[in-house]
Amino acid sequence: MGKDQSSYSFRNLASGLLFGMGLVAFIDEAVFHQILGWHHFYDKSTTAVGLFSDGLFHAFSWFATVASLFLLADLKRRNSFWLKRWISGMFLGGGLFQLFDGLVQHKLLELHQIRYNVDILPYDIIWNVTAVIILIIGVLLYMQTQKSKRTAKEGR
Repeated sequence: MGKDQSSYSFRNLASGLLFGMGLVAFIDEAVFHQILGWHHFYDKSTTAVGLFSDGLFHAFSWFATVASLFLLADLKRRNSFWLKRWISGMFLGGGLFQLFDGLVQHKLLELHQIRYNVDILPYDIIWNVTAVIILIIGVLLYMQTQKSKRTAKEGR
């Protein structure tokens, strides 16, 4: 790990976080909202409002993704891109987004459910367990980058 990577470790993590959030939001919106048609981002109103909310959600996913890529381009330009740190951020961002969606948006705020007119428990378990697995992968990768960051500082 070079000095520039260490100096920009947070920016590598932040870029990965934004990319992970945008990616998982995009997959959620494309698969569950559009292809399967199981729900809209906001299901407590008319279909037109639900479709409008999907559009805003889709815009958020692209905004997060594009912002992450601007940060990534800057990191590459500065020769400070740290792939493993960025990937750890991507998993952390994706897992955090999915867990937030499953716990806060589905259960606490009840904006929508994964699916309607079925036993929702298996869907909720799969959704949230998947989020936790993605988060654990991100945490493990992040811990590895922290270890290599400490090793690099000690070697100076």
